[in-house]
Amino acid sequence: MISIHLYGKLRQYAPNRSASGDSVIRLEALEDENLDSLLKRGGIDIHEIYTIFLNAKLLATHNSMARWLEYPQFQQNIHDWDLSTIIRDGDRIGLFGRDMAALVV
Repeated sequence: MISIHLYGKLRQYAPNRSASGDSVIRLEALEDENLDSLLKRGGIDIHEIYTIFLNAKLLATHNSMARWLEYPQFQQNIHDWDLSTIIRDGDRIGLFGRDMAALVV
């Protein structure tokens, strides 16, 4: 099972949209599925995403300050929005919308 944790306006895609609730989409893992495909399967519009974490590591962001914040990074270039990363069973994805950009700083 893969869990996609949604923050800010991205909560609209979760079964429980409450700010005080657990806004998580849980999807069965598919063999060799990449992040782009997973997000599409979950019905999430990638154009609404500002920052992506994969297993508590920064995968991609539009935040120009992120490289100075010393987050553990999943890949060298965190401004590369190539979503071909393969997602595996048990992975945890955190998605922050454009309205949550300040929380990443």
